[in-house]
Amino acid sequence: MKETTLKKLARPMLILAPVIWGSAFVVMKNSVDSVPVFYLLAFRFAVAAVLLALIFHRKMKLIDRAYLKSGVILGTYEFLAYAVQTFGLEDTTPGKNAFLTAIYCVIVPFLYWAVAHRKPDRYNILSALLCIAGIGMVSLQGSLHIGLGDLLTLISGFFFACQMVAVARLSQGRDVFLLTTLQFAASAVQSLVCGLLFSQPPHALGSGVWASLLYLAVFSTAGALLFQNLGQKYTPPATAAVLLSLEAPLGVLFSIIFYHERPTPVMLAGFALIFVAILCSETKFEFLRKKVSSGSAEKIG
Repeated sequence: MKETTLKKLARPMLILAPVIWGSAFVVMKNSVDSVPVFYLLAFRFAVAAVLLALIFHRKMKLIDRAYLKSGVILGTYEFLAYAVQTFGLEDTTPGKNAFLTAIYCVIVPFLYWAVAHRKPDRYNILSALLCIAGIGMVSLQGSLHIGLGDLLTLISGFFFACQMVAVARLSQGRDVFLLTTLQFAASAVQSLVCGLLFSQPPHALGSGVWASLLYLAVFSTAGALLFQNLGQKYTPPATAAVLLSLEAPLGVLFSIIFYHERPTPVMLAGFALIFVAILCSETKFEFLRKKVSSGSAEKIG
């Protein structure tokens, strides 16, 4: 595909990726009722790893011990994040799971501070405060008790943040697609091992369940990742961050439409606070400052 065509498709790709991810929360919720979590993740990551390996087969010759070590580290964080998130999804709604997982955007700057000694700025601190308030409104619901599903989802957000910091550190000077392929493969192996140790294998899955599993593996894992990476290559970072952050509100929208979730006004206000926190952390409201600057310039002209 020509580069000019890719540039035109960049923003649609960055919109399609969160649409797929947002819908995946409902698909996952329906799938965990029929497939044990570890086996579901093993299938999802194994198929995604095979697909990426076929697409980028020419890069396989670059694999060495350093690539394998990095792939295992990233795969471990990914396995922990998705496993805890999926167990959390069993005891909460897809919409809450989508928004509470998204706190990784707020956690990343603080984890990166611990690793790279780069102090969070005022926008990171503001986003953390907004996020904490939003989490309270979404999860506590008038009491100091937080449900197990919501708690596990928050923990998964921490592991997702660890994974993102690890990617930033380990991907330097390495091919991101090859590293991602190895990461998926490592996650698949760990999921399968845990499935064999702690779960009973699923039996007699219906066609609808297989369709859901293939959707999660092909579209939500391998496909959306490619859309994200290609889209980000030809889109300004602030714009890309805004578009990708649509995953959380889209997760709620799909949950309302297909899972019949009925969020309360307090929950909706909490969702809104968390979304603003994500925008603050990811973009530092750069898109708003640009609009103000351009508007002032027009008045002066």
